[in-house]
Order: sequence, then C-alpha cells, then structure tokens
Amino acid sequence: MLRFFLLASMVPLAASAASLSHGWLIVANKGDQTVGIIDPDKGEEVATVPEGGITAHEVIASPDGRFVYAPIYGNSGVGKPGTDGTKMVVVDVAERKVVGRLDFGHGVRPHCPLIGPENGLLYVTTELDQTVSVIDPKTLKIVAAVPTGQKESHMLAITRDGRRGYTANVGAGTVSVLDFQARKTLAVIPISGETQRISLAADDSMAFTSDQTKPRLAVIDTAANKVKSWVPLPAPGYGTAATKDGRWLLVAVPKANKVAVVDLKAMKVAATVDVPRAPQEVLIRPDQRIAYVSCSNSRQVAAIGIGSWKTEKLIAAGRGVDGLAWAVRQ
Repeated sequence: MLRFFLLASMVPLAASAASLSHGWLIVANKGDQTVGIIDPDKGEEVATVPEGGITAHEVIASPDGRFVYAPIYGNSGVGKPGTDGTKMVVVDVAERKVVGRLDFGHGVRPHCPLIGPENGLLYVTTELDQTVSVIDPKTLKIVAAVPTGQKESHMLAITRDGRRGYTANVGAGTVSVLDFQARKTLAVIPISGETQRISLAADDSMAFTSDQTKPRLAVIDTAANKVKSWVPLPAPGYGTAATKDGRWLLVAVPKANKVAVVDLKAMKVAATVDVPRAPQEVLIRPDQRIAYVSCSNSRQVAAIGIGSWKTEKLIAAGRGVDGLAWAVRQ
C-alpha cells in the first residue's frame, strides 16, 4: 500500500502532447462487474479487472494515468430497490489489479467520481447521503461532504477552476449548484419530473442536462442559475459532452440508438450519428478528434469522428458498458 500512496502523489504538471491521443480508454462493464482497459489505437479491450463488488457504473483516472477510481454503486439503477454500495476501489492500470479500497462506512450508492482540476481531490456523488463526498486520493480518506439538498444526486460536473459543482438529481428532477470552497449548496434549479446526466460548456457558461420526460435538452445559464433554453432531441437524451472550441455538444440518445450533435451557436441539432444499441456516456478524447460513446446493450464503444460525424470504429467491450474515462499512457 505504501507504493500506492507514493505513486498517487506523483501528479504531472501538464499532460504531454502525445497523451492527448495516446492513452487508455477506461470503461465500467456493469454486467461483468469489471473495469475494462481498452487500447483505442488497436481498437480492442486488452484487460479487465474484477472490481470485487457489485457494481461500478462510473470511473475516473488519476491525472498521471496510473490509477482508476471506481465507486461500487450496487446492483440496481438509480431510485430502484437493490443493494446500497458502500465502497470505492482503486485499480492500478499497469498492474491491472485492485490496489486500494475506501469504505464509506454505510450504504451511500457512490456513483460519479471526478478529480478536482485545481486541488487534485476526488469528488464522488454519494446519493443516499444527498452529498458529494470529498476524498484525498493519496490517503483514501474522506475529508469533507458537500450537501446537495436533493435526492438521487447521481452525476456531477465541475468548473475549470474547481470552485463550483453541478449535480443532476434524477428523481427530484433538479440540478444542485454547489460551492466547493464553502462546501454548501448555492441553488437548486428545477428541470423536469426526472433528469439525467450533466456536463458543462468549455467556458463553464452553460450546463446541460437531459429531460427524461420529454425529448429535449435543458441548457442552463450558470451565471443566472436557471434554464435559459431547450433544445429538441430525436428522443430523450442521456450523457453529454462539449467540445473545447465551444461549438458542439454531443448527446447520447439511447432510445433512438443515435448521438445527436447540437450546434451550440444555433442551439439546435445539426447532425445525428447512428450507433449501436443504448448509447450511454460520451467522452471526447483530449485531442478533440474522436468522441467515444459507450453502447450498453451492444457491449461496444463507438468511436465517432469530430467534424465528420461518422462512426469510424466499433470497439468490443463488456456487458453493460457504461462509464468512460481517459488515462494518460505511461
């Protein structure tokens, strides 16, 4: 364990140019209860690591690409009866095994992990406590909890300066705005009867979440903390990701088996891309050339060309592939 703690503290100041396109694609295979490691250049899953729990939905890699953090959510979906996860595991990417564990002490259904862009702390949504837990990744100790004030705070987005967080509160149909410095809820934004997933524009001026009751995307003005517009979609949306140039937002549309490409200047769908069944999450590669989309019911990840808006490659993954992360390759 000493080796793990020492390595975890060795975070590079900046990613190399090569790491923008040369890395590992990390996937959460919910049905197999594994963390998958995909070589995107070869287009194949080269390793799977058993989590030792049921089951991780989301993953995040440390900035140096050495470790993957996988909260163990439980055996059900959000708001549904089932087991309540109590742990998070840490996977060593090179050794391809679990090397660390955090125990939350009680059932919290930990879900979405993110790394703070400035302080390097790990933020994990802890649904049943209605909080975001703040964790020191070097010691795997919980150092704080930020209340969301809402049930089923499932997914999280963090601003570039690390000061604000936004949670999509599924059953409540709201978005909580969090002050991570003061560790309090600043606002709760009503969206619909049910909302899912959340992401931010490249400049943090807008947040995006998908209405699950109607085929539309909510666009939130983060300065005013209110919905400023709606974008019609082919069917209810799910995961989203924005390009760094501020021009495009990619939206997974599970029931249509498509990814919608939203023009953020015109605020309308400019293109759709056919993908395998039940697209879930969207991850844009750091070099902004490829978007990876997990397609849960097909056990595949679709690689979509940014700009061409075509599926360039289909990569086999595990059952129920969902969460995605990028790990810098050593």
